[in-house]
Amino acid sequence: MTALTRIALSTGVALDVAVAGDRAHPAMIFLHGFPESHRTWRHQLPEFARDHYVVAPDQRGYAASDKPPAVADYSPANIVADLIALADALDIGRFTLVGHDWGGAIAWMAALSHPDRIERLVICNAPHPLVFQRALFDDPAQRAASQYMTRFRDTSLDRGLVGAGLERFFATGFANFVTRAIAGEDKAAYLAEWANPGAMTAMLNWYRASPIVVPTPEETVERPAWLDGPFPPVTQPTLVVWGMQDRALLPVQLEGLGDLVPDLSVVEVDAGHFVPWEAPEAVNRAIRHWLTTRPTAPVHAE
Repeated sequence: MTALTRIALSTGVALDVAVAGDRAHPAMIFLHGFPESHRTWRHQLPEFARDHYVVAPDQRGYAASDKPPAVADYSPANIVADLIALADALDIGRFTLVGHDWGGAIAWMAALSHPDRIERLVICNAPHPLVFQRALFDDPAQRAASQYMTRFRDTSLDRGLVGAGLERFFATGFANFVTRAIAGEDKAAYLAEWANPGAMTAMLNWYRASPIVVPTPEETVERPAWLDGPFPPVTQPTLVVWGMQDRALLPVQLEGLGDLVPDLSVVEVDAGHFVPWEAPEAVNRAIRHWLTTRPTAPVHAE
């Protein structure tokens, strides 16, 4: 794996960041999701560092990166701000943004709010915010599949996530969402990252700070008006790579996406939620092919 560099951001947090490739090449920033780290991209970083400047942070709250104390510190707006501050710290202007899971949720938001910085967008099993919230109201299967979010928002969960509790979480709260066994070095890396003081609470605070409404399966909740109103389009060329065996985020998340993303390409992969490492060759191939159709202008380091 690429060695980590500690980078202090203007947002007040310091992150551990994997950086590789030639700064003169176009930049790609990779954002991991829950409950991972920059290691989500261990099969992508060497591939794309061949002709890109690749950057993959351990986002706030994860592994040994800073862990602010308040739930509100993990609001999506704060994490988008980290992304832009990281690009600024590395003197990156425009870049291709790649995100998985929560990292993908942040990537969707960043693309909408910072089109001046984000040139292209790659999403791996992370729902568009409007499509996801609609599905939680309109699709019973997605609503049922998302009940884990309510469990993760329960702060009493944190007390058991130490010591042997991390092993139990690995076996019951994580392994249930993957399609292949995790052992040896990979399992040890997860447990070591989660064992950092405050890490589990900080990671779960991403769910607690999110404004997404997750009704219970039987609940009738007033429908937010914005779900049926106009929504700004994602203007960047966008590739969505979707592991179709995802048990948490169902294929309904692809329905209607083209109406919100005019320049959209979708590649379906026979894999589960953690598609970057469950099917790395397919993911790399899809991204590589798509990048050739969406070239960027040459970038020159100062």
